[in-house]
Amino acid sequence: QLQLVESGGGLVQPGGSLRLSCAASAFFLDSYVIGWFRQAPGKEREAVSCMGRNDGVTYYVDSVKGRFTISRDNAKNTVYLQMNSLKPEDTAVYYCATGDRAYYKGNVWWCEADGMDNWGKGTLVTVSS
Repeated sequence: QLQLVESGGGLVQPGGSLRLSCAASAFFLDSYVIGWFRQAPGKEREAVSCMGRNDGVTYYVDSVKGRFTISRDNAKNTVYLQMNSLKPEDTAVYYCATGDRAYYKGNVWWCEADGMDNWGKGTLVTVSS
């Protein structure tokens, strides 16, 4: 059974850091487009960061550029989201997801929730003093 399990969420003060992990079972992460998404109360789910298959091309939403880093450890079949300089507006449930579909416009590449087939259950990140 394909499964994604997120971990690493929690309560952190503004300016702090967290590292989210997403472990996959029954399939290999490097065969799929990987995405980290988040959904805050009353808001739509948004793609935070994406990673392509073997070439490792990455995408970040503007609001997290320079603060978040997506990475993948193929040996552990795990993808990470390192989140630094956290802000209260980063508070949300964070989900990892995999799929086959990516989107292109010019030289910009990204992923969307509609293109994802497998989802984890999410991990809550709360940024508050």
